[in-house]
Amino acid sequence: MSFAYIWEYRVVEDRIETFRRVYGPDGDWVQLFLRAEGYVRTELYQSVDDPTRFVTTDFWTSKTARDAFREQFSAEFEELDERCEALTIEERCLGDFDVPTVSRHP
Repeated sequence: MSFAYIWEYRVVEDRIETFRRVYGPDGDWVQLFLRAEGYVRTELYQSVDDPTRFVTTDFWTSKTARDAFREQFSAEFEELDERCEALTIEERCLGDFDVPTVSRHP
């Protein structure tokens, strides 16, 4: 079992490409997450019906690992979060989720 937390964003229309770069799998957030133990990956989804709507899913080995990251890198997190505010109209946390291990079927 691993852990994921999911956010939904409404992005300023003329800042979509910047948002994709900053929040994508090689973006600024991932570069920060990679400094912490327990980070696995980030997935970025853009709505097919509304190009200004995005969802990110950040995967960690556990909630404890994510919480330790937030504590250890709180200043860097807040600084990056402030820089990103101009990219979005709104953002909301959809929650913390346990992610079951997927078994492959033959």
